Amino acid sequence: MKKFRCGDVVPGCTRAFTGSADEILLAVAAHARAEHGLSQVPAELVAQVDAAMVDA
Repeated sequence: MKKFRCGDVVPGCTRAFTGSADEILLAVAAHARAEHGLSQVPAELVAQVDAAMVDA
């Protein structure tokens, strides 16, 4: 089980995610599209999210 806080990558965002790494990446991709206006999630962002995940 992992945890990720969007604010660790996007300052000011308070959204947090908990689950497996794959579940978090899927949820973050949907969040990035819906809340941050990204039509595609760049590989660099995926790497930042992966690096910022911690054990829950």
